[in-house]
Amino acid sequence: MAPRKHFLVLLTLFVAGCTASQDGRPLPASQTPPPSTAEQGQSTKVRTVVDARTVELADGTRARISLLAEPASCAAAAAVDFATKTLLEKEVRVSSITPGEVSLMLPDGTDYALLAVRSGVLRAAGGDGGPLVEAETKASQAKLGLWAQGDCSTSTPPPTTTAPPPPSCVVVYRITNQWAGAFQAEVTVRNVSGALVEGWTVRWRFAEGESVAQLWNGTASQSGVNVSVTNADYNALIVAEGSVSFGFNGSATAPSSPPTSFSLNGAACTTG
Repeated sequence: MAPRKHFLVLLTLFVAGCTASQDGRPLPASQTPPPSTAEQGQSTKVRTVVDARTVELADGTRARISLLAEPASCAAAAAVDFATKTLLEKEVRVSSITPGEVSLMLPDGTDYALLAVRSGVLRAAGGDGGPLVEAETKASQAKLGLWAQGDCSTSTPPPTTTAPPPPSCVVVYRITNQWAGAFQAEVTVRNVSGALVEGWTVRWRFAEGESVAQLWNGTASQSGVNVSVTNADYNALIVAEGSVSFGFNGSATAPSSPPTSFSLNGAACTTG
C-alpha cells in the first residue's frame, strides 16, 4: 500500500503545480475574450447630414453610408429629408465596412441603409441578392417613395416642354390697289387643320385710321381697329387643304399695310 500512497501524493502535487502561478496563486480559469469595439460598433451621434448617403459624426469624421446608390436628382431632396429626420442628432452605432464607408445601426437595432431602401427613399448599390436587394424589390412593387414617381426611380426625366399646336390656317392678305384715302385688298384663307371647317369667322386688327367700306364673299363687322369677317351662305365650308377668298374696299388716313396677325374661328393663323 505504501507505493500506491506515495503515487497519489505525487499526483496531487503535480496537479497543484499546473494550476498555480509561480508565486503560488491559482491561475484564472480559461475565458473567451470579449468582442472588440470594432465588432460591437462604436456608439456616437450624427452631427450633420451632408447628403442622402454622407454624414458627419460627433467627432468630425465624415463618412459615406455603405451599400446605398446615389439618388436621381428628382429624389435627392426627399432622401436628404429622410436622412435628416432619421439620423440627425440621433445616437447610432457605427461599424466600418470599407475604408471611408460605414454602417449605421439605429438605437432599435435597425440598419439605416436597409430602412432607407425598404422605405423607397434610396436604391441599393450592387446586386448581390442580399436583404437590401430584396427590400428594394418590395419597395418598388409597393410603389413606395421614389418608386411612386415613375422614371425618378432610375433616372432624371428630361424637362417637359409643351410644343405650341400647329396652325390650323394660313392667311394671305394682298393689297391689290391703293390711292389717296382708300385701298382695295384680297384675303385668302387656307384650311390646314386636317378637318372640315363648317362656318368660319376670320379676325384681324387694322392700323389706326383703317376700316372696311365694302366687302364681298362675306359679311364684315368692325369695332375700333378689330375686324371680323363671317362666311356667306354659299362659302361656309372649307375642306381640308381647301381655301376661301373674300375682298373689300377700305378707307385709310395713311398708306395701308397688311395686318400682322389673323385667326380663323379663334385659332391663330400663320401668314403667307
